[in-house]
Amino acid sequence: MKRPINEMKVVFPSLSENERFARVAVSGFLSFIDPALDELADIKTAVSEAVTNAIVHGYHDCIGKIELRVRVYEQGRVYIRISDKGCGIADIKKAMEPMFTTRPQEDRAGLGFAVMQSFMDKVRVTSKVDKGTTVVLEKCVASRRDNG
Repeated sequence: MKRPINEMKVVFPSLSENERFARVAVSGFLSFIDPALDELADIKTAVSEAVTNAIVHGYHDCIGKIELRVRVYEQGRVYIRISDKGCGIADIKKAMEPMFTTRPQEDRAGLGFAVMQSFMDKVRVTSKVDKGTTVVLEKCVASRRDNG
C-alpha cells in the first residue's frame, strides 16, 4: 500500500460525548480534500456508528480508550480505523446482521454495521473476545480540490 498523503491519530475515552468529537475530528481533518457534503455526511455517520458501537458494546461496563486513525491516499481514498480494547465480538457475522443487538434492553436498533456498509465502499471488522474490536472504513471521495 502506498504512503498516505496525510494522516492523523487521536485517542479518547469511551464517553458518549466523544462520539460527536470523533465526527468533528474526522470532518475537520478531511476538509483539506474538500469532499462533497453528502460524502462527508456519509463518512461522519459511519464513524459515528463505529464509535458508538465501541462505547455502547465494547465498553458497556467501563470507560476505556478508543483509537481513531484516519489516512488519506491519492485519488481521494479515505481509510479510517476505529479500535477499542473492550469486550470484543464473539460472532462478527451475527453481529453484522441487521437488527441484531447485544443491548436490546436499551432499545438499540441493531443497524450500526448496516449503516456503515451502506455509506462506505468497504467495511472490515476484526475482533477477539476480551481483547477488543477494530473497524476499518474505506471510501473514495471525489475531491473537488482536484477538479478545479
